[in-house]
Amino acid sequence: MPQLNPAPWFAILVFSWLVFLVVLPPKVMAHIFPNESSPQNTEKPKTESWNWPWH
Repeated sequence: MPQLNPAPWFAILVFSWLVFLVVLPPKVMAHIFPNESSPQNTEKPKTESWNWPWH
């Protein structure tokens, strides 16, 4: 039963984790969003109260 031989599958497992943990994270972290957000103004906008003519 060849599927019980762990030698080739262990090598595939190790190589795939090597790819996932070494090659992919720098590629993902180097991604730059095309529209970087600018810092918003910290001042609160002045709100005016509404004078409703209640009858």
